[in-house]
Amino acid sequence: MANLNIGGQSDDAFYRYKMPKLVAKIEGKGNGIKTVIPNMSDIARALSRPSTYPTKYFGCELGAQVKCDEKTDRYIVNGAHDAPKLQQLLNGFIQKFVLCPSCGNPETDIIVDKTSTIQMYCNACGRRNKGENVHKLATYIVKNPPVNSAYGKKSKADKADKADKKSKKNGSSTPPEEEEEDRDDDFTKKIKEEAAAIPDADHYQSALGDGWSVDTSAEGAAARMKELEGNIKTQLTLDDDEDDEDGENPYELFGVFLEENPKATDAEILEKAGELDITTKSRAVTVLIQCIFTDDMAREIKTRAPLLRKFVVNEKGQKAVLGGMERVLITSKTLMLKAPLILKAFYDNDILEEDIILKWGEKPTKKYVTREEAKDVRTRVEPFLRWLAEAEEDSEEDSDDE
Repeated sequence: MANLNIGGQSDDAFYRYKMPKLVAKIEGKGNGIKTVIPNMSDIARALSRPSTYPTKYFGCELGAQVKCDEKTDRYIVNGAHDAPKLQQLLNGFIQKFVLCPSCGNPETDIIVDKTSTIQMYCNACGRRNKGENVHKLATYIVKNPPVNSAYGKKSKADKADKADKKSKKNGSSTPPEEEEEDRDDDFTKKIKEEAAAIPDADHYQSALGDGWSVDTSAEGAAARMKELEGNIKTQLTLDDDEDDEDGENPYELFGVFLEENPKATDAEILEKAGELDITTKSRAVTVLIQCIFTDDMAREIKTRAPLLRKFVVNEKGQKAVLGGMERVLITSKTLMLKAPLILKAFYDNDILEEDIILKWGEKPTKKYVTREEAKDVRTRVEPFLRWLAEAEEDSEEDSDDE
């Protein structure tokens, strides 16, 4: 099936984000004529939105009744509507309820806060913007928040689907993790064994799909839409997040540069950061961490260490490294399994200091990810945190003896 850029833009800078082309099938005659959208679930997964949202949007725009049956995966709009017309309406839905108002990236989560206001949090640029609250669909979204939202509940169909997937997983053998090279030291092997024994969080069970990071399954989409708890002001510190004189955000420009130039050299990256005057800004550190690494992050840190040291010049920069690391880890089960090794690599290459790591590990915060996701990350790296704490105690004892 043909894929389209999300939003229908042929010059989409975020070319990784694709969705299936809408298929419309007209059934019935006369007053009973209706349009069935057989691939609505696939489209919704690509957009990380419930299937009911775009279907209800069609009804609002066309003034037609719609029927959404999640159990049978059947989505119907009354009347005869061809695919191009519905595709155009779908692009309108994407503009209003999917794309980030700040950076235009579709990697957003819808949040319904305690005041029944729709917010949109962008996992790419970190902005939290007020969403579309005037459209008729907004009323439906407020009454039916996204799955796994702190203000919403899972439907029976979602629970059944999750239970089915979980039972299938338990009944099948898990493929062995990719072994590290022989040069791994004993501590690294111990870390890996302890980390593998830690049970995965529910929302990482299907994290090997093919969404904008690694998953487009219903479980993965639900995980990405997990509600950000608490007050908006605590979500992101914007003390160094200022627009330039032309009204463009330098961090967004920096992120776009890194995305469009994945093979950029350290010198080119430093030159771009200097041009934007953000080299020593902590927000630039977070953007850098999110953009320059792949699933082989644990090994790439050593190569990238000289570049990172240019950006990480103080304690605030180190905290930004940890925040960026959290955002990267929650997107991939592969990376989450390697989390202790990744944190150890930052420590071994003098990017992070011991006391900063231990302080970070004491209390999960919701500054960069949700509090639950922050807890998951700290649980995964617990073997390394424990080793680091014990090493510090031994050092203090030796000092006392001397």
